[in-house]
Amino acid sequence: MKLKQGDRVGITACSNGPDERGREPVEALCRLLRSVGLQPVYGSALRFNGPFASSAKQRADALMELFSDDRVRAIFDISGGDLANQILEHLDFTLIRSHPKPFFGYSDLTVLLNALYRCAGLPCVLWQPKNLLGKDAQGQLQRFCSSLMDDGDDGLFHFSCRLLQGAPVEGTVVGGNIRCLLKLAGTPYFPELSGKILFLESYGGTPAVLASLLSQLRQIGAFHQVKGVLLGTFSQMEREGLQPDITSLLLEAVGNPSLPVAKTMQIGHEPDSRALVIGGTLCLSALDGRSSSSPAQAGQRPCR
Repeated sequence: MKLKQGDRVGITACSNGPDERGREPVEALCRLLRSVGLQPVYGSALRFNGPFASSAKQRADALMELFSDDRVRAIFDISGGDLANQILEHLDFTLIRSHPKPFFGYSDLTVLLNALYRCAGLPCVLWQPKNLLGKDAQGQLQRFCSSLMDDGDDGLFHFSCRLLQGAPVEGTVVGGNIRCLLKLAGTPYFPELSGKILFLESYGGTPAVLASLLSQLRQIGAFHQVKGVLLGTFSQMEREGLQPDITSLLLEAVGNPSLPVAKTMQIGHEPDSRALVIGGTLCLSALDGRSSSSPAQAGQRPCR
């Protein structure tokens, strides 16, 4: 879906509410969105008084208001942290299904992205809108406008990956931040994994922490159900060069040399991260190939 000049976009925080220090980055993001012709609208529960400034019900109601308002063409969540799963039981997924629109968020919003796809059939975008203000701001803005506003390429949704084992595979992608995804385990919001490609990334976490989380995925049968795994960035592990590295940990947890596994350094918490559509079609291609996932072309992109 393309946005156009004059479109309203909702700005909300479904996870931890920002504190006063977070006000200026959000206002800067709004100024930037206005500069490219969009009209940002704050959700009713967006306050700058810390994580618990708004209750779970208030945050859920604010999200439902943005989905219900057909003048709002997309929703950008600027939060992260720990609290997004509090709102799930307060959402009306039937209403959301009848008012579909792009939803963007990352990190703790993994719980909401997967729940929206599982319960409302809504593909969502794993990407932090505040990347437009980060170290790769110029590149991010160019890709954002080209992919979502102009008749350009969909570069925001293109990324390079390396196939570590198995054959090229194509399928629907689910997942996100590994810690946050596992908060959904045992709930009705956990994504259906059968035949899917599982994407995993993390900002923090030592090898021991990640090995534990991968073991939980194995114990709930994830690696027996999926048709492939894509690893994104694991920021702390890779920044500090910690060993065993995430690839070794994942391959040990999978224990199946025929399951396709790929690695990208272009999706995760880093400021130059590309976007990934949870519920979109993803192709894991051959060594040094390119994969992509686009909300406008979900299900239409062949393996390369």
